[in-house]
Amino acid sequence: MNRTQDEPLRLGDSLHGVVRGLRPVNDPGGRGASASVLGGVFGKWDEAVGAAVAAHVQPVKLDGTTLVVSADDPAWATQLRFLEATLRERLAEVAGAHVERIEVRVVRAPR
Repeated sequence: MNRTQDEPLRLGDSLHGVVRGLRPVNDPGGRGASASVLGGVFGKWDEAVGAAVAAHVQPVKLDGTTLVVSADDPAWATQLRFLEATLRERLAEVAGAHVERIEVRVVRAPR
């Protein structure tokens, strides 16, 4: 379908373009995350990890099968490393995301 500049673009088409732009350049097979997987990971994060973890750890980006998260304290980063296998299972179950690795970064909130 050809559209002019003045015609609205469907949200799904727009998101697909954004997600495609987020994929690494060296991802020729298009293995990067789909819009539905990204939406599931970010939109269902609290449900997947639970309120206690979600209060201290947030997803930052999904790079292929690696999920980058930020923790607000080193203790939560350590806890997340122990829970990694369980969290990967929950993300698959709740968000439909195939995550092979979780990379944890500590980002302290400004005081």
